[in-house]
Amino acid sequence: MEAALEITARYCRNEMEQYGRCVAASPASWQTDCHSLRLSMSRCAAAHPIVQRIRERCAEPFGCLKENQESVLNCSEHVSAFLRCAEGVRIPV
Repeated sequence: MEAALEITARYCRNEMEQYGRCVAASPASWQTDCHSLRLSMSRCAAAHPIVQRIRERCAEPFGCLKENQESVLNCSEHVSAFLRCAEGVRIPV
């Protein structure tokens, strides 16, 4: 999660700032008022090569989450495996 926030802050600063301003300006209705800005920020982060590589290499554990939507606690080992995998992904230079 920390890596995702770092990527978003570094490469999607404008989108993140707009979303933050919207949330601060709409404390009672930010979920709906700022929805399109949240999507814009998510699309920006998802387009980054490191995020794409993590999706390619570390997707397997998400099968458990799809199969156990009512009880995601059954997938704690899978989530840990995903996080370990994501930590090791690097962009070739």
